[in-house]
Amino acid sequence: MQSTPAPTPPARRAAAALTAVLLAACCLCAGLFTAPAAKADDWRDKEYWLADSGITKAWEVSKGAGVKIAVIDSGIDAQHPDLKGAVTGGYDASGSGQPDGQKSVGSKPEHGTLVATMLAGRGHQPASASPSPSPGPAGTPPDGVMGVAPEAQLLSVSTWLGSPNPSGKSDQDQIPEAVRWAVDNGAKVINISLGSTTPQWPQSWDAAFLYAEQKDVVIVAAAGNRVGGNTQVGAPATIPGVLTVAGLDRKNTASVDASSQGISIGVAAPAENLVGGLPGGSYADWAGTSGSTPIVSGVAALIRSKWPDMSAEQVINRIVSTAKDAGAPGKDPLYGYGILNAEAALKADVPETTVNPLGTIAEWIRVHRRGNAAPATQVPSAAPVPSAAPTLPEATVPAAKAPSQRDSAIGAAVVIGFAVLFVAIIAAAAFQLRRASRNPALAREDPDTGVVQQVNLPRESHVTDQRPS
Repeated sequence: MQSTPAPTPPARRAAAALTAVLLAACCLCAGLFTAPAAKADDWRDKEYWLADSGITKAWEVSKGAGVKIAVIDSGIDAQHPDLKGAVTGGYDASGSGQPDGQKSVGSKPEHGTLVATMLAGRGHQPASASPSPSPGPAGTPPDGVMGVAPEAQLLSVSTWLGSPNPSGKSDQDQIPEAVRWAVDNGAKVINISLGSTTPQWPQSWDAAFLYAEQKDVVIVAAAGNRVGGNTQVGAPATIPGVLTVAGLDRKNTASVDASSQGISIGVAAPAENLVGGLPGGSYADWAGTSGSTPIVSGVAALIRSKWPDMSAEQVINRIVSTAKDAGAPGKDPLYGYGILNAEAALKADVPETTVNPLGTIAEWIRVHRRGNAAPATQVPSAAPVPSAAPTLPEATVPAAKAPSQRDSAIGAAVVIGFAVLFVAIIAAAAFQLRRASRNPALAREDPDTGVVQQVNLPRESHVTDQRPS
């Protein structure tokens, strides 16, 4: 295990902030409450974003089949009626839950199930009803909550955030462990509806997010909510290459409470008047970019299902380039590239790209960490707490980028210049030596250095033969 270098003051401040804030609270549930008992289809009818964001039209192309989405959150109740068959595996990164990640933990234990139902809920048939056609435009949708990617598979990665963790594992330990487990277990999309109140992240996170980037995984993260203390986007939504989601109100304008702002925002999606499932089979109204994020993650899954070989860079580019521009022209800190348009993301002709429009963590590490890689796991403290043994390989640190043609031209010119100067010096020395050999009187040897030097005679002087007659 590598040892972590002593953090600089900014890094220490960032680590302290991440530990001190309620990591989950800044993206959670602006106005979450459990509503009175109601028919499940009443909740289904509240999902306005399925039509408004073009998702029902996108279902004509894809519903997310064959794609695994990891939900790094407070755990998912896989027994919820709308998630039957959706959760196919999981892991507990908190050290305080169940090994399969399906025990609700942390200060907001309901949060993971809310996110999961919005992401891949499948609805359910009433107990007395006969089987009905599959959900979608061609058939009558079932009761309950339908997720954006109802045929995708979910991986529940539970984390304990927002209150003291009984196992002692901090967010600095849990987040990178959760990301790397998700990548190694086949997730093609990772949903992180969590955040902090600081844009900085601990160096211990670098290797995990780099690993996900190298393995071609799309990471979608919440921008955070002003009502939760996030006036600016906080980590991990500030990490380059991550698709950061801002929140909209019902008028499709930037939400005052259920969103934040920052240059890392990629796209905006509905964040108010949301509904989702709760552990135990009930439902709730809620708000926040925690709910915007699974809407966008679901669209990423629809794209990866339709085009399995499409790179993460192209998936993200397809989402942001088809978004409807809003706010200031072009990319801006409230809407990013614009408002999510799921139909266009699945149906529009989008030029291929090899560049992530939201940047790359590899390049950021090369520039800002100066080649110093963070260890994949934390160095044990003086009083170690239980944690899973590290089994994941080290992420590679990117080498320095090859110089540009301009840099190469400048370098070559410098080398050639030195070569020409060296040849000129040698030629001049050879000329002087040759001249001295022909005219011995014009040269003399320095008694201290032994170097033959030219004797500069006055113009009026004449060299005559001094030998005796």
